[in-house]
Amino acid sequence: MEQIKNEKQMIAYGKKLARELKPGNILCLSGELGTGKTTLTKGIAHGLGIKSEVLSPTFTLMNVLPIKDKKIKNLVHIDTYRLKDEEELLDIGVLDYLGAPDTICIIEWPEKIKNLLKDKRVKKIKIKHSDAGRDIKII
Repeated sequence: MEQIKNEKQMIAYGKKLARELKPGNILCLSGELGTGKTTLTKGIAHGLGIKSEVLSPTFTLMNVLPIKDKKIKNLVHIDTYRLKDEEELLDIGVLDYLGAPDTICIIEWPEKIKNLLKDKRVKKIKIKHSDAGRDIKII
């Protein structure tokens, strides 16, 4: 378990985590509102060389961020917080990205799309509020 005290540390942790990722990885971020899921995603994006601003796709459901890398072409950031049903994601082409060999997917609120993930290899990251700030556990 990792303890994170502030936003700057969360970004740094995300950058460190990015160095360990491989094409096809799917990261499932779980935690209450305000625990830092999007901030962690920003750190991962910066660690992968993405210079553009990373915003939560709360209303668009999915953002595809291109990466200038030979093996990894896209970081796909999915936020299912406002998702009505899995069909919404299917309609915007999520299956083109989940587990794709040239893509890394980060999913906030993955419990809402359990059926889409049941045959996929995922890394689960749980973030919790704590007295020290945030506790992060990778499962």
